[in-house]
Amino acid sequence: MSRPRPAAGGGRTLGVAPERLGRWLDGVADRHGAFTEVALDDGAVRITCADTTTVVLRAPFSWTPAAALLSGFTADARQPRRAAVLLVRRGRWAVGVFTGTELVASKVDTRLVQGRTAAGGWSQQRFARRRANQTDAVVDAAADTAARVLLPHPVEALFTGGDRGLVDAVLADPRLAPLAALRKETALEVGEPTKAALLATPQQFRAVAVHIVEPGER
Repeated sequence: MSRPRPAAGGGRTLGVAPERLGRWLDGVADRHGAFTEVALDDGAVRITCADTTTVVLRAPFSWTPAAALLSGFTADARQPRRAAVLLVRRGRWAVGVFTGTELVASKVDTRLVQGRTAAGGWSQQRFARRRANQTDAVVDAAADTAARVLLPHPVEALFTGGDRGLVDAVLADPRLAPLAALRKETALEVGEPTKAALLATPQQFRAVAVHIVEPGER
């Protein structure tokens, strides 16, 4: 479960692992009373408790509501979905395909991009051009890796993290248009795109997004 954060308009948001969602909801009922209403709200599930606390659950993947709305949502959230991950920062990138929490294909790679310099004048301009060329080479190489590793696997969603500008540049490659169309807007919070960072991403992208507002938070 991720650390709760204040939400715009009141309450707080957090992410709950799908395997823990049922127990977490039991805790909500214990603290705030029985669920008096469970309704579909713009693709999310909105729960109202006896003390007027509201909980909105939003799935990380598309889902089909069932007659038993809440139990159908929690069961669907636990299903192992196929997802792609693309992480890019200056000089390093990582891509992976997951089925649930299992990494089934991946590649992590690096390429030199020089740091900034204090030199001025023509030296600084030459350095800036060289650095820009190196960054372009990273984007091209990361796009090649993504095309080679990710495209052969049909996925339901693409999750991205790292430097937003570099990720956007990689996904601008025409070969990756099918993946770009599946991109989820919420960025993964990662440091350097290492294998360890890649392996940890399911904790974020599989989490059910929760917005809870208690009576005193309105």
